[in-house]
Amino acid sequence: MLRPVISESKVKAVSDLLQESDRIVITCHMAPDGDAIGSSLGLLHTLANIGKEARIVTPDRIPETLRFLPGAKDIVPYSKYTEFAGKLLNDADLIFCLDFNALYRVDRMKDALESASARKILVDHHESPQDFTDVAISHPDQSSTSMLLFRLLCRLELFNMIDRKAATCIYTGMMTDTGNFSYNSNDPDLYVVIAELVRKGINKDEIYKRVMDTKKANVLKLNGYAVSNMQLFPEHKAALLTLSADELKRYNYQRGDTEGLVNEPLAIEDVIYSVFLREDEHHIKVSTRSKGDFPVNKICEKYFNGGGHVNAAGGEIECSLEEAVEMFKSTLADMEQYLKSKTIK
Repeated sequence: MLRPVISESKVKAVSDLLQESDRIVITCHMAPDGDAIGSSLGLLHTLANIGKEARIVTPDRIPETLRFLPGAKDIVPYSKYTEFAGKLLNDADLIFCLDFNALYRVDRMKDALESASARKILVDHHESPQDFTDVAISHPDQSSTSMLLFRLLCRLELFNMIDRKAATCIYTGMMTDTGNFSYNSNDPDLYVVIAELVRKGINKDEIYKRVMDTKKANVLKLNGYAVSNMQLFPEHKAALLTLSADELKRYNYQRGDTEGLVNEPLAIEDVIYSVFLREDEHHIKVSTRSKGDFPVNKICEKYFNGGGHVNAAGGEIECSLEEAVEMFKSTLADMEQYLKSKTIK
């Protein structure tokens, strides 16, 4: 038995909108990760099992590591099929917004999503959601949107409609957003849900192998190169990883190739704060991780135009890689303050 989290009024609102809707679109944030795609596909398969027509529109392409998931090949990336994706959004009568809390998180798809006349439902676990949907199911205490989605489907009395395909996708989201249950994973309900998904027929060992333990040679070389150039700041218990655009090109980088790289320095006993800076075409992508209660979400909000969770957060800044490195060094003052007082102002 799962403890109740979502209010009855919001469950009823979602149920009413589902009953009234025939053309449903599911969308998520840009650079979609395992939780974004896992929750989207999990919802897609469950809706199909109750006879609802639904499509998934993502701001851009999904990582290669997630393309094995059932239904992934039918996802419509807005960046590639802009006209078709825009029509799906425009013609929808209901849009589910999964795993993002603000319109800017869908990047170039923002205007199309915002102007769509469809009713919108938010299901998300990030802090401080913006008010852009008709129903907002926001619970930052949940370890993943996929976990929150499972709760919602159960409250909608759709547990029996979650088949093996949906369960595989939901589990993938839960697994990836907790680092294979190595952080944000002390909620006993999490393991109740895992047990139910295993009973649905998922092969959790195979999912782990496909998502977390299958890499091409160039990916291993790229990540190894980044780790070999890691900078350590022992007095601040911090580590920095960087990859420039030229370095990414040298190793034939594809989206998703550096997934999990930011976690590597945390294997060092004395490192509790890890930052990875990746140079993209027009900005620097920032990923941060921490151990214990050092709040990297506050660091990302303060310095990197981002946010997230206490131990896992990210952001983006428009500057050179060299300037981003200097900005990272500015955050070390916060780290020093934290080490002295265990607070961030």
